[in-house]
Amino acid sequence: MRGISVTPLPFSYTTECNMSRCSNVTFLVVAFSTTLAWAQQTAIDEYVNQPDNTYEWKIVGEKDHGDVTSVVVELTSQTWLTEKEVDRPLWKHWLRIAVPKQIKADASLLMITGGSNDSEPPSDADESTRQIAQATGTITAELKMVPNQALVFHGDGVRRKEDDLIGYTWDQYLKTGEARWLARNAMVKSAVRAMDTIEAFAKQKTDTEVKRFVVAGASKRGWTTWLTGAMDDRVVAIVPIVIDVLNVDISMRHHFAAYGYWAPAVGNYVQHGIMQRLNHPRLKELYNLVDPHAYRHRLDMPKLMLNAAGDQFFLPDSSRFYFDDLPGEKHLRYVANTDHSMDGSDALQTLTAFYFAIAHNVQRPDYTWSVVEGKLRVESRTQPKQVVLWTAQNPETRDFRLETLGPEYKSTALKEVGDGIYEAPLMTPDQGWAAQFVELTYDIGAPVPLKLTTSVYVLPDELPYKDRAPDEAPSVTIKVVTKDTGVAKQLLPQAVALMEAKLKVSDVDTLADDGTFYINWLPREFRSEAGAVIGWLEEQSGITNLSVQLESGRHITATVVTPVP
Repeated sequence: MRGISVTPLPFSYTTECNMSRCSNVTFLVVAFSTTLAWAQQTAIDEYVNQPDNTYEWKIVGEKDHGDVTSVVVELTSQTWLTEKEVDRPLWKHWLRIAVPKQIKADASLLMITGGSNDSEPPSDADESTRQIAQATGTITAELKMVPNQALVFHGDGVRRKEDDLIGYTWDQYLKTGEARWLARNAMVKSAVRAMDTIEAFAKQKTDTEVKRFVVAGASKRGWTTWLTGAMDDRVVAIVPIVIDVLNVDISMRHHFAAYGYWAPAVGNYVQHGIMQRLNHPRLKELYNLVDPHAYRHRLDMPKLMLNAAGDQFFLPDSSRFYFDDLPGEKHLRYVANTDHSMDGSDALQTLTAFYFAIAHNVQRPDYTWSVVEGKLRVESRTQPKQVVLWTAQNPETRDFRLETLGPEYKSTALKEVGDGIYEAPLMTPDQGWAAQFVELTYDIGAPVPLKLTTSVYVLPDELPYKDRAPDEAPSVTIKVVTKDTGVAKQLLPQAVALMEAKLKVSDVDTLADDGTFYINWLPREFRSEAGAVIGWLEEQSGITNLSVQLESGRHITATVVTPVP
């Protein structure tokens, strides 16, 4: 059972059965299904498992911090693609390892992070890595430069990184059908090679055998965390962070149906034509390769999904598309009043507490939730220290992004109404939408508290743009909020004149009401054109907010409808 002691599952469901042999039949069916799931290898499995003689590692630095020693390893994980296809096929990383003076468990935390291959070599492990190592008494490591970046493909001179890099490789797959193009191949393999390295390092330098790994990462590294857990049975638990997008196709269609446009956070996928090909047959094949939801039957290890309730990529109620489908032990935490960066939050404490529990075989909290007669009902068989209801309201749009709404989530303490039972009425506002979830804080004996939550519920459960096609040719809308109507009337014609004179954009649509106006056009080059307009607007006085909307077709998605006077 993956080398850990199994605690009672917090989301267990029982089925009435009249036959005494029912449990045995269930076990055989589950075991058979699991065997089939693992037997069905994908192209990513094949790539990750393929030997690569360019893999190597060497220690390039050490620093003694007293209770913790930092070790910097130069890791070459693999060769991906060819020199004709990419300017740097050899993938190199910094693997920063923190070793506590007293090692108390055979587990190790691998945190997958980003960074540039052009950055200066590190001389030390990150402070948070060292703190977790000391707090948990385990070897903790950070794998940087996942993916390797920036990369230039096909000699086009464009240095691509992050979602631009991923989006480019998705486009190549849609054009060629060749799975070797998917950057996720190399990202997962780099994590697997990092675990190989940590095992070897621990044996050689600490006389310790690392037998279990907990893998964590955020955003694209969170996606990599899911797939690493699906493809390597040394992984006994995972903490994917701000990657609230499992069941990708339905999740992204939900994104568009709520907003009426694509948020700029997913702009690279619009730029590379992914969103315009939502019905392309190869996109379904791509999702079968990279979507963690396609590997859910493998993901039976303990899972903590750490998400931002104000994420600029993903809607806060996205867990509805995958959470119930995940087998085994699973926990959620949505963090209020933070975005994709998780800046200013205590998310790291949640990661530390969960990892501590896995490393030291501490039972995790056992709680369930349901919606009954308009109430969010939580039943916790583990006593929480605190239970609160978080609520945010948007009177205009179904949008709870921190960057658009601000820190509007407010908390209300909940009292126990029964034995471990807490209830909160779910509010449907008279105007707009409300997002609501319950947060529970537990003391499990870890160095820091463990906070967990229910899913987020958005009411009314209506999508204002569910009938709008999401895959038409894109246009760009810039929304400008000013302090009064006079400023808007002054700036709107000036902005249009700038676009016509400087950018040679002749077909501009506009919309205005009171102090808010919208400018829409069909871009030749999104970043340079939108960047020039936004740059000019940022220099003007009287503007209180600027935002970008990537429309599907020629629309202006607005909360006002009065034409320009």
